[in-house]
Amino acid sequence: MIANKKRLLIGLILVLALVMSMFAGCSRDADKATATPTVEPSESPDVTKEPEETQEPAESKSPEPKDDPKTSEIKIPDLSIEAFDIPDTDSQAFVNNMKLGWNLGNTFDAHDCTWLSNKLDYEKGWSGIKTTEKMIQAVKDAGFNTVRIPVSWHNHVSGDDHTIDQAWLDRVQEVVDYAIDNGLYAIINIHHDMGEDFIYPSSQYMDQSSHYVRRIWTQLAERFKDYDEHLIFESLNEPRMVGSKYEWWLDSNDESCKDAVASINKLNQIFVDTVRASGANNKSRYLMVPGYAASVAGALDKGFELPKDRVEDRLILSIHAYTPYNFALEAGGVSSFDINKSSSVREIDQFMTQLHEKFVSQAVPVVIGEFGARNKKNNLQDRVDFSAYYVASARARGMTCLWWDNHAFTGDGELFGILDRSKSSWKYPEIVEAMLKYAD
Repeated sequence: MIANKKRLLIGLILVLALVMSMFAGCSRDADKATATPTVEPSESPDVTKEPEETQEPAESKSPEPKDDPKTSEIKIPDLSIEAFDIPDTDSQAFVNNMKLGWNLGNTFDAHDCTWLSNKLDYEKGWSGIKTTEKMIQAVKDAGFNTVRIPVSWHNHVSGDDHTIDQAWLDRVQEVVDYAIDNGLYAIINIHHDMGEDFIYPSSQYMDQSSHYVRRIWTQLAERFKDYDEHLIFESLNEPRMVGSKYEWWLDSNDESCKDAVASINKLNQIFVDTVRASGANNKSRYLMVPGYAASVAGALDKGFELPKDRVEDRLILSIHAYTPYNFALEAGGVSSFDINKSSSVREIDQFMTQLHEKFVSQAVPVVIGEFGARNKKNNLQDRVDFSAYYVASARARGMTCLWWDNHAFTGDGELFGILDRSKSSWKYPEIVEAMLKYAD
């Protein structure tokens, strides 16, 4: 009996030891899972790639963003950036009044949603949700002054003259009205229609591309000609040689790149001439035009030229800059941003100063129509610091910024969402607060 008790006692001790070792193993694995590796910054490309398209079936529900318990600890940085000399022109005052903007991304720009039978459902094909006026009111109430409404048209046109489906155009107009009725500036454009089938900036495809641009803008100009200056037209979104090795990198010494830049100049001119010829308020409407891929490199390229306009002081340069690329857009890259470190702010300072010198100081206002920083493992404080520094630096040089919001919050993709559209509430109000603090 005593021997049996001893064996039982020894067995219990062995089982207890085994259980303790299992818990110790879980603890080490948890530590490994939460460790943040140090990643060296990567070189930024000459032309910043646009955020990837988030494609979801239309019937999928909007993601439910989870609250971050650490948000109460987030601080908005105090910054003091010396103001540059800004010309006193009507167009510059107009851009100043645009203040700060928000993109209705992954919405009307969704395209080639082959799983959808109703083309009107493209609006929610990527984002999973249709736009409501309550969403736009939330943007206005937060303090934004501008909404950019990117639109892709090629899935909604018919015939050789690219006649736009009236139901699609009506719906676009309805959402434009949401913005205008709430006292916001609204921007519409030709978005994901780049490619050899529709718009491709080269001499080889110029006849086809110019016809497409002329036909789309003829119809849009007619539909919106009586809207006041709160509606802004943007010619093209990131025009580039899609699929080529130069899609996101402009080599000013390469003949195909030179040809692409010259072709974009021609397409921008066609856009301006088409809009102005439509009359009414389009005769003096503010118009935005980009260089190659809407990049800084494209605008600074020696071959880029602003179109000639029959009215003075009504053109705005359109720029997209997810800078620094390794923090703002690159998968992996770096997740930290320190306003006191040159490695974080140097590229922002550099490109904004270049744009100020070549354009703003020469009475050509600049709107950064897309910028932002994707969520990288809940690096909210870094994104807040980035947003504050970016907007403060831009406003010091007379430029207005628009955050790219693709309504993406979860997963491993490009998480630029800040407005939870299902609730019309801000998932990251600290980012909004940081931008607004320096937008005035």
